[in-house]
Amino acid sequence: MKMKHYIDSHKGATAFTILALMAWFDAWHNATAWIYLALHGTYGFLWVWKSRVFPDKNWELRAGIKDGLTIWTGLTLYWIAPYLITSRNIEAPPWLLGVSTSMFCFGVFLHFSSDMQKHMQLKLQPQLMDDGLWRRLRNPNYLGELLIYLGFSMLAMHWAPLAALTLFVLAVWLPNMKRKDKSLSRYPGFADYEKRSWRFIPFVY
Repeated sequence: MKMKHYIDSHKGATAFTILALMAWFDAWHNATAWIYLALHGTYGFLWVWKSRVFPDKNWELRAGIKDGLTIWTGLTLYWIAPYLITSRNIEAPPWLLGVSTSMFCFGVFLHFSSDMQKHMQLKLQPQLMDDGLWRRLRNPNYLGELLIYLGFSMLAMHWAPLAALTLFVLAVWLPNMKRKDKSLSRYPGFADYEKRSWRFIPFVY
């Protein structure tokens, strides 16, 4: 099996897991739980769809059962937020529901649009990608994911989901970004591109 098979199966299982938590804790009347299901559950299905239409070659690598279990265990940290919401009957204030939904929309746009741009450019004309959504930001897809998962995490109004997200950023995302920069450094125009762009978050890093 490939890495994407483990990742996609986990993403696809998210909506069903949230529904199971809502049933177990009888959270059917919790509006925050329903909003969380709509956001995170939809994202899981969109990810699986994206994986089929314009897959990321990084997830095409072969992975054994041990690696697959590690992937599943790690990704399950993202289920802390729905567990807290349903088990503690957490009701986020209306303004937070609005902010989270807005962040989700911006995040999905950045994440999916930039991945599509990358997929098509690598397919049609492989070269240094320094235009469009990638012109001033070397990892708009990761920024999109950050906005998506921040939206999910904030709904729980608890530090644990934010800690899990921070762990992913530090242990997985940032190392991947640095490896990508090192790989792109072979292109003649990369030095100039690096100077005029941010790695992850505009005006910050």
